[in-house]
Amino acid sequence: MHKNISFTGPDGASDDLLASKIVILPIPYDKTSTWIKGSDKGAQAILEASPALELYDIETQTEVYKKGIYTIPFFKVEADPEKMVKQVETVVSDLLNKEKFVVTIGGEHSVSIGAINAVSKSVDNLTVLQLDAHSDLRDSYEGSKFNHACVMSRVAEKNEFVQVGIRSMDIEEKDKMQADRIFFAHDIFDNDLWMKGATEKLSKNVYITIDLDVFDPSIMPSTGTPEPGGLGWYKVMKFLKTVSESKNIVGFDVVELCPNEHNKAPNLLAAKLIYKLLSYVFK
Repeated sequence: MHKNISFTGPDGASDDLLASKIVILPIPYDKTSTWIKGSDKGAQAILEASPALELYDIETQTEVYKKGIYTIPFFKVEADPEKMVKQVETVVSDLLNKEKFVVTIGGEHSVSIGAINAVSKSVDNLTVLQLDAHSDLRDSYEGSKFNHACVMSRVAEKNEFVQVGIRSMDIEEKDKMQADRIFFAHDIFDNDLWMKGATEKLSKNVYITIDLDVFDPSIMPSTGTPEPGGLGWYKVMKFLKTVSESKNIVGFDVVELCPNEHNKAPNLLAAKLIYKLLSYVFK
């Protein structure tokens, strides 16, 4: 049973959708994940951790919650992945029509497809920026084109994209990757030289999809498919800040948190990631 908890809790959340600039959309979905199950509980875990956040961001010297952060109550999500994608697209499209900045929280990575579809229909000159351990470029997996392993193949049908932090892929995905638009973890973990080049590959408007397994399992063990050799907190934050300073971020999602009741630190990491990126976007 999902409890309706607002992002940032009673001190920071808005209860007025119309007056809020930012909307948090939780999608508790985990049907196509292929190893550790439980990402359907990720959104709840992030919301439960978020009241522990300090609402003043030291780095940007801002309090982004004052823009109004409204959390959509949990609703029944379609079980079929293709129907779920269309459902998410409809909800996000409605919020975009209300001129809201939408943050979708999962849930497995397939929930991102619907959100990206909605944004790509309403925003011109869009590039999707993927932060992830996996390239997610399979055309179909385990009988579905809407599997979490196929997210970027669906994105590629409509949008340009850039991939950062990748360190795992199948041979069939190698033919689909764009060598000048993929930044492998082994090339970028020990330097920041790549950030300028990656940012220059992005168009004016950028949607960011963040699979939490982009982070190293030492700080983010709570994912469905943790991969060794991931990025650290400050590396990811520096890159997101770099992007926010020169591009127009039009929305983002944070997915694949698979919470562990014995270690809640990753839940707070995910919540802080959302708040930090919002702070960068609205600074």
